[in-house]
Amino acid sequence: MAFEGLRIRDESGGIRVLTMAEPARRNALSDDMRGALRDALQAAHDDASVRALVLTGSGGCFCAGGDIKAMGQPIPIALKRLDIVHDIVRLIALGPKPVVAAVDGAAYGGGMSLALCCDLVVAAESARFCASFARVGLVPDMGIMWSLPRRVGAARAQQILLDSRERAGAEAVETGMADILTDGDPVARAIDAAHALMPAAPLPAAHLRPILARHQGDLESVLRDERAAQATLFATQDHDEARRAFLEKRPPEFSGV
Repeated sequence: MAFEGLRIRDESGGIRVLTMAEPARRNALSDDMRGALRDALQAAHDDASVRALVLTGSGGCFCAGGDIKAMGQPIPIALKRLDIVHDIVRLIALGPKPVVAAVDGAAYGGGMSLALCCDLVVAAESARFCASFARVGLVPDMGIMWSLPRRVGAARAQQILLDSRERAGAEAVETGMADILTDGDPVARAIDAAHALMPAAPLPAAHLRPILARHQGDLESVLRDERAAQATLFATQDHDEARRAFLEKRPPEFSGV
């Protein structure tokens, strides 16, 4: 049965729009959302009628990141969940067809990672980007330690990942985290941008994207290292405390253990 939390529609000219549609959960990357998004991206890349994709959220939110309620699993299960979002990152960043993110509202944690691994990021003025991983006692993941330095440089990327500060759409574009600022519908603007990215000859483009990705830093090495780091951090008291504090709606008390 299709997952109703991910809507798929085709626009004219070969544009497929994927909309994360669980606004009550702020489009968090639940297990169902992860699996559906991975399958939808693979299906789009395999479909010759699709030439570019737009990824967006619903209800005034792009994606709040990981589903904190689902955290706290045994480490093998937690790593299996991480492996699924790594597949999503590979499909977006290394797949044969360009992907444009249309961000309205919050793109937090893994949601920010998801947006930044796209070819272009269209941000509404209401967009809010935040690398909030430290707030749950984890290292930044979903390839953001690869995608963010490519966009803003290593020094600024380190600052953004460490300070966990929210950045609105205009600042995100100014710093290079996002590419296009719009005061209108970000999805409509993203569809226009996707049309502009569609290559005249699709087969060379399918080679171009992974070649550029490899020579701007090794995504696979980053994914491998972040997986190893998360395996350690999933077992810490600080991560457990952060998860409990979120669910209890209180500030976490980190101990460094």
